[in-house]
Amino acid sequence: MHFFYNLIVLIASVFIKLLAVFNPKLKLFVNGRKEVFPFLEKVIAEEDQVVWFHCASLGEFEQGRPLIEQLKKEFPSYKIVLTFFSPSGYELSKNYKHADVISYLPIDCVSNAKKFLKILHPSLAIFVKYEFWPNILRELNRSNIPTLLVSGIFRPNQVFFKFYGSWMRRLLRVFTHIFVQDRVSEELLKNIHLTDVTLAGDTRFDRVSAILERDNTLDFINEFKGNAHVLVAGSTWKDDEDLLASYINQKADNKEKFIIAPHNINRDSIKDLKNSFSKKTVLFSKKENVDLSQYQVFIIDTIGILTKIYSVAHLAYVGGGYTKSGIHNILEPATFGVPIIIGPNYAKFKEARDLIELKVCISVGNQEEFTNTLRQFKEEHTYRKTTGSTAQNYIKSNIGATEKVLRYLRSIL
Repeated sequence: MHFFYNLIVLIASVFIKLLAVFNPKLKLFVNGRKEVFPFLEKVIAEEDQVVWFHCASLGEFEQGRPLIEQLKKEFPSYKIVLTFFSPSGYELSKNYKHADVISYLPIDCVSNAKKFLKILHPSLAIFVKYEFWPNILRELNRSNIPTLLVSGIFRPNQVFFKFYGSWMRRLLRVFTHIFVQDRVSEELLKNIHLTDVTLAGDTRFDRVSAILERDNTLDFINEFKGNAHVLVAGSTWKDDEDLLASYINQKADNKEKFIIAPHNINRDSIKDLKNSFSKKTVLFSKKENVDLSQYQVFIIDTIGILTKIYSVAHLAYVGGGYTKSGIHNILEPATFGVPIIIGPNYAKFKEARDLIELKVCISVGNQEEFTNTLRQFKEEHTYRKTTGSTAQNYIKSNIGATEKVLRYLRSIL
């Protein structure tokens, strides 16, 4: 099986390089890995004590951040190396100040795994949520490097738990300890005889809870919203934006305002989004010397401020629920006590299932459901406030995963 895996990696590497000529994201994927080894050799010395964190993309990075920041605070002599698989995760996080080194993860072939770990020589490797790279995990095991999985989450339909999943199950045994988000994951791992497992919860709760401790004020957002009822739509895709445009153009009254932070902020997509609205619409990039209070729709064509914007929302719509990959981060609006609307693809996300059960988060499958839900939250103030309070209490009741992992780290570092 390992032979076939390496063959697939080789073939995929060739195809990715060919496709990168036509695909900007794949081009970043390929070009970003060209200088990984020379870069790492330059910034990591033989005498460095290294803790290596690996995140697939931005969502996993948000889970890893509380642990990285606390670890850096308690163990300042260690050099933190942070790697990403995806270009989006790397590009949006490459200036993160709490990691000493930020890099792409090399393609998982045998030679790369050996070279990568020889340069890094980590005292500890930490994978966030998932990402099971066979050659790298095998090399970590051969080198006797303690390896953790934090904020892990498992589902019965994953290959680890199938009769044909023995090869992948062996990979899980490489982990010195696994910290999982929920009891289902804990039981699944114990059923395949993995006992070095701790139910710790999700470190993202610690991350979003800390957001409340900073100043989230944005003067231009306050100017825009005035005294209106504000819906903030975050990380939206085309299907999400179609729902919003239909409601805004046909149903919204002048006491409602909408702030939309799309997932895709390239020029053509932003132009199409702006043109889809018949109401007065302004872009973040064009906000200077403009009376923002005169506009009903505000499109945020930049990154990095969505979390602060959720602080002014009466209601949040979180996008991605009509895509194959599913919804984006719903914990950020929840920490501000904001009720949430999402699309139908949320089954993989425990927090969404929890919040739907609490009736804090509402999943809508079509335009009529979307419109009715918006109206209910807008018109029923007590319902909206009660729902928001439940959302905030949910966040508070789930903090503490970072400290549970840290207790273990203090015993081995």
